[in-house]
Amino acid sequence: MAFEICVPATSANIGPGFDVVGLSLSLYLRLQVNIDVETSSSRTPTLSYEGEGADEAPLDPYKNLTTRVALYVLRCHGISSFPARISIHVKNEIPFGRGLGSSGAAVIAGVLLGDRLGDLKLSTERMLDFALMVERHPDNVTAALIGGFVGSYLRELDESSTAAASVPLAEVLPEYPPDAGEDWGRDPPFPPTGIGHYVRFRWAQEIKAVAIIPQFELSTAKARAALPNSYSRKDVIFNLQRLAVLTTALGQSPPDPELIYEAMKDRMHQPYRKSLIPGLPEVLNSVTPATHKGLLGICLSGAGPTILALATEGFENIAEAASSVFIKHGVKVDWKVLTVCGGCTVR
Repeated sequence: MAFEICVPATSANIGPGFDVVGLSLSLYLRLQVNIDVETSSSRTPTLSYEGEGADEAPLDPYKNLTTRVALYVLRCHGISSFPARISIHVKNEIPFGRGLGSSGAAVIAGVLLGDRLGDLKLSTERMLDFALMVERHPDNVTAALIGGFVGSYLRELDESSTAAASVPLAEVLPEYPPDAGEDWGRDPPFPPTGIGHYVRFRWAQEIKAVAIIPQFELSTAKARAALPNSYSRKDVIFNLQRLAVLTTALGQSPPDPELIYEAMKDRMHQPYRKSLIPGLPEVLNSVTPATHKGLLGICLSGAGPTILALATEGFENIAEAASSVFIKHGVKVDWKVLTVCGGCTVR
């Protein structure tokens, strides 16, 4: 038996939608899974890896994020180990630590892998519950799962469900000791039902995403540590006003550059991350619809350091202008023109 799992990259926040909205983008994490009845009866999957992060991704299935998530899903359904004779070849196009949803894609791939190996036939909503036990912010994983331009939130659950959804990640995905047997960690915390809800917004097909990708990693934890513990009412209202407009404006055809550019501004995360990303304020302020035909709006992709520019034309000029700012600050960059795509698939 063989099947392929395909999960897209994602960009979260899109300016004012901090921890709320996300886009699925046409870079992919692919898992080619084979179950070969002619090989040994080993229940430890064989992992191989090519593409982005090939020199970083663990090939031990008890350390690799995707296979650990898959085992978590299986064990929540009374299946204590992987089926025998599995080989998994990973082809990854999503760069690590760049704000393009690499960890969210790995988590969704793990949920899909566990679902398929266990023949669980989980609903989309239930898959999201499992993903949210690992990736506690819904924007990236929801966009990777559902596809398109997506808004999401975490529900207010009852006391027992809140406690179940809030267990430490170390209990959900424990670190397996070298001598761990098949019975080790067999009773993981079970996710409550309906942790997150989502909606897909309309998206104007002529809008493409230019990803300007600095060649350094920025961990989400470090980027979050730069944020304040509270915000002024003025700044919260600033973001809410723009988000309310943006979720409709990006679905209108033809898109309105003046409307979208202003609606993609932010006061809740980008200003606080400028010290982590050399040249960030200059990029956001110097590349505008007035200076670059076709540009609609520009923002940090997720926690960064990638810059996301939404545009209908002039993609190369936009990318080169943003790149020149980074180069002036001694930062090498790559850039790609991406489309907003559908969600994950299993074939």
